[in-house]
Amino acid sequence: MRWLITGAGGMLGQDLRAALAEAGERDVLACTRAELDITDPIAVRTAADGGRFVLNAAAWTDVDGAESDEKSATVVNGDAVRNLAAAAGRRLIHLSTDYVFDGQATTPYAEDAPTAPVNAYGRSKAAGERHVLDAGGYVVRTAWLYGAHGPNFVRTMLRLAGERDTLDVVDDQTGPPTWSWLLARQVVALARSGAAPGVYHGTAAGSTTWFGLAQAVFAEAGLDPARIRPTTSDRFPRPARRPAYSVLSHRRWSSSGVAPLPDWRPTLTRAMPALLA
Repeated sequence: MRWLITGAGGMLGQDLRAALAEAGERDVLACTRAELDITDPIAVRTAADGGRFVLNAAAWTDVDGAESDEKSATVVNGDAVRNLAAAAGRRLIHLSTDYVFDGQATTPYAEDAPTAPVNAYGRSKAAGERHVLDAGGYVVRTAWLYGAHGPNFVRTMLRLAGERDTLDVVDDQTGPPTWSWLLARQVVALARSGAAPGVYHGTAAGSTTWFGLAQAVFAEAGLDPARIRPTTSDRFPRPARRPAYSVLSHRRWSSSGVAPLPDWRPTLTRAMPALLA
């Protein structure tokens, strides 16, 4: 197979490069934002030429910034994804987000649950999903992603542990902390599996709150989890509303031949050496 990775300089993009190398794939064109402007349809067609399987990890990820500039966010997360879908069709795996849901559920969101984003970022990502599905491609939604590359909640907690005696972390948002390295391996496996296109949920099993995750990070780092104190989201007002519940169902994987991701807690233990390094 031939491969194109967009957003190859980001946290997941770097892990996708490593996962393809681990799988023995050598014909890989890995493009950072500077190397491939996905808003340029001609550049996208050229990069995807030759039957390349496209793994799209490029995105506008500034959730709060999207509230004041939804048009720009939609250009990247919506219009540019249409370019990729037109060029690759069912050869496209597009990474999306739990933010396409309203966060009001009390049980995991199914792959076919209606989308109802509550902020501009979510609306821009939902627009991209529609283009991919209309073209017969794959959408892989993820949530609460962390990894060794780039900023994320787990690395932030490790940094702040050395700067503050205590940390106040919200305990009223629930989700599945997901290691980007395992997600990257799952995405590559999906591309190679021949499974039917459509929506898949690429998140860890189980769930916790941000407070619970912060305590687990401290415990794994040999620090006192009691230094983490629970609080509520209203203590940290932000421009974009966050979903209160981000747990996703994984039923679609049973028909794909690809295993769903394991539980978040033992996965965090596996991930910590790379994060601490």
